[in-house]
Amino acid sequence: MTDHTESYFEERQRFPGWITVLVVLAAGSSIAAFSVGIYVQLIGGEPWGANPMSDGALTIVGGAFVVFGFGLIWLFASLKLVTEVRADALHIRFAPMRTKRIAFDRIATAEVRTFRPIRDYGGWGVRYARGVKAYLAKGSRGVYLTMLDGRDILIGSQNPDELEAALRIWMR
Repeated sequence: MTDHTESYFEERQRFPGWITVLVVLAAGSSIAAFSVGIYVQLIGGEPWGANPMSDGALTIVGGAFVVFGFGLIWLFASLKLVTEVRADALHIRFAPMRTKRIAFDRIATAEVRTFRPIRDYGGWGVRYARGVKAYLAKGSRGVYLTMLDGRDILIGSQNPDELEAALRIWMR
C-alpha cells in the first residue's frame, strides 16, 4: 500500500533577501512616520504636518498603517514556496496560504526551463502571464507543466532536474 503522505521530492524556497529588505524598509518607514505623527500630535499636542488630520482620523489611519505594516513584514518573513511530489499528487504552497494540489493524470508533460522572472512573469510570487500560472520564489529555473486542460503551470525551483524526475515517476 502506498503512503500518500510520504514525500518523494520536497523543496522550500524563500524570496531573495533584497526583496524582503525592500518590504521591511517600505513598511518600516510607514510605521515610523505614523508612529512619530501619533506621538507628536496625540501626546505632544502639536499638529503633525502642514495639513494635519483630526486626532480621531490620525488614530484610525495611523493605527491601520502600523498594523498593516507589521502584518506585511510578518507575511514576507514567513512566506515560502513549498513544492512536494507525493504519491497522490503534486502539492504547491506559498506558506502560510493554502495548498494547490495537482493530480498527476492532469499533467501532459513536465520539462525544465529557464525563465526571467521580472521580464517573463512580472516578478515573484503567484503570477499569471501569457496563459501560464507561475509559482516563483527565487532563481530563474523551474519546471514547466503542460496541463491537459490548457492551463499551464511553471514552478520555480532551485533543483528543477530533481523535481522533473520525481514528477515523471508518477505521471502517466
